[in-house]
Amino acid sequence: MKSKRLTTIRRIALLVTAVGVLSSANAAEKVIIKGSDTLGAKMVPQLKEEFKAHKSKQGVDVIFEIAAEGSSTGIAAVIDGTADLGMSSRDAKGTETSKAMLVGIKMEPIMVAKDGIAVIVQESNPLDEISSREVEKIFAGDVENWSPINGKPGSISIYTRNTSSGTYAVFQQMALRKRDYARSSQKMAGNEQIASEVAKNGNGIGYVGLAYIRTPGVKVLPVNGVQPDDPNYSFARPLYFYHDANKEMRPIIKEFVEFCLSAEGQKIVESVHFISIL
Repeated sequence: MKSKRLTTIRRIALLVTAVGVLSSANAAEKVIIKGSDTLGAKMVPQLKEEFKAHKSKQGVDVIFEIAAEGSSTGIAAVIDGTADLGMSSRDAKGTETSKAMLVGIKMEPIMVAKDGIAVIVQESNPLDEISSREVEKIFAGDVENWSPINGKPGSISIYTRNTSSGTYAVFQQMALRKRDYARSSQKMAGNEQIASEVAKNGNGIGYVGLAYIRTPGVKVLPVNGVQPDDPNYSFARPLYFYHDANKEMRPIIKEFVEFCLSAEGQKIVESVHFISIL
């Protein structure tokens, strides 16, 4: 009889523990963010950590899922309902907006920061600046050797983002005036990969967001004499969170967005070398 009572007590204890674990899991808030590598590699993860720390002090556990695989994937994730926020370093395309409308979604951007797409070369490159016309000629493949640009012979190695990247599309529009990239250009998965390849290649040239301009071994080339963090820079662009404006944001999502737009959040934006919107 005593043994049966002990078994019953153990079962009750296990049940109580299981209920407690379930309640704890249910109490956790989940935020899913997908899209641009420009936002998702450094800026959003740092905003996430500070926001989590704030909520933890309030007794709220927040679980983030961040997938930084390109702006196109972020916008697509908002449309198919697999993300709360879609990170994008470009405006949504007309085709994306139309696709969203067909399923009852109104794509709305929230600007969270500004960025300049910096043109970079290896630090050994004799160039100290470059013109927007020279940028176009190089990335479109009109010029394939460094000799007419910097006086030093050598085949130019061009590094770009992949086609799902918002940076790829914006740079093509701004710098190449919508022309096609050179066939010889090599497509990289992210800013970090471009910076790494350029740092290793004396004949390399690429473009990255401001968060990557301090990569060891690379040098930023002012375009038309203007640095990429200047408001008048030729290749400046806004950075967005996209969401469905037809659907009310869950409180935790709204809180996170408000934190990103706050003075504290914008200090974090500046700490990773992007430009504050305040």
